[in-house]
Amino acid sequence: MKRLFVFPAIAIALSLAACGGSDNKATTTTTEESTTAETPAAETVPGIENVELSNTISIESNDQMKFDKELLRVKAGEPVELTLKNVGTLPKESMGHNLIVLKPGVDIATFAGEATAAADADYVPKTSLSSIAAHTKLLGPGEEDKISFTLEKGVYTFICSFPGHYGVMQGKIVAE
Repeated sequence: MKRLFVFPAIAIALSLAACGGSDNKATTTTTEESTTAETPAAETVPGIENVELSNTISIESNDQMKFDKELLRVKAGEPVELTLKNVGTLPKESMGHNLIVLKPGVDIATFAGEATAAADADYVPKTSLSSIAAHTKLLGPGEEDKISFTLEKGVYTFICSFPGHYGVMQGKIVAE
């Protein structure tokens, strides 16, 4: 009698295990790849349609560890003039700010970890220069720095690499 219940249970277990789901994963991957390939980079950044296209940018940083702009839109292939101003009052040693534009695909946490060890270079790690599209110097209260650079089409993350700041002081530049 027990055999009558054991064999159907084993058959059901084997048929469920055989259903796996690998076909679903392949379908999902194919869908994601085709969607990514057809979607322009600018459309993947929420709110970019509400940002004015300008290659002359002025950004302020402050003692609350904030940039006053977190989403920028520029024309790819043309020079970008960016001015960073530290409007805070705390000393540079405890609340300095810079702005680093990272190339697409750079792991932000890894980069920030390397930057922490680069105090003598304004927290711009020389070992990671290939990951950087542009950067300002480290600014104290009331200081500003103006830089010029050109970006290819894509989405770039910008951060402040002063220790502990990158988690909240970051934004995106969409070059279109």
